[in-house]
Amino acid sequence: MSEMDIPQIQALLPHRYPFLLLDRVVALEPGRQLQALKNVTINEPFFQGHFPGRPVMPGVLILEAMAQATGILAYRSAATPPDPAELYYLVGIDRARFKKPVGPGDQLQIHVELVRTLKQIWRFETRAEVAGVRVAEAAIMCAARRYDRD
Repeated sequence: MSEMDIPQIQALLPHRYPFLLLDRVVALEPGRQLQALKNVTINEPFFQGHFPGRPVMPGVLILEAMAQATGILAYRSAATPPDPAELYYLVGIDRARFKKPVGPGDQLQIHVELVRTLKQIWRFETRAEVAGVRVAEAAIMCAARRYDRD
């Protein structure tokens, strides 16, 4: 198992503030699983409007944090550095469920398990917890695709 800090995460993912939604990888087993953390603070830009008086992290951003974690697991499982001419795209979400709201002061614990890889499409089972209580879950599919920079 290995850990990753922000510079190591940024070396794999193209996301930057305010859209990099992972703070640390606490455990990584290539080809199998990953655990990551997202510290949720009142300084997050989305809390200004979601919702005034009762800040709640949008569910789509919880899904995005889980998808970013799948990207790290995929890159580390492939054992090759990211190709600058490729992006790792979210291509499918199944069985997304949100169990409890997430707010300022919470720490999202993201768990990702690699289910299978078929024709460059990666399938994962993901879940997010706060203090050991499940707040969200989804099956996520992603794929690396070449893109034209022009």
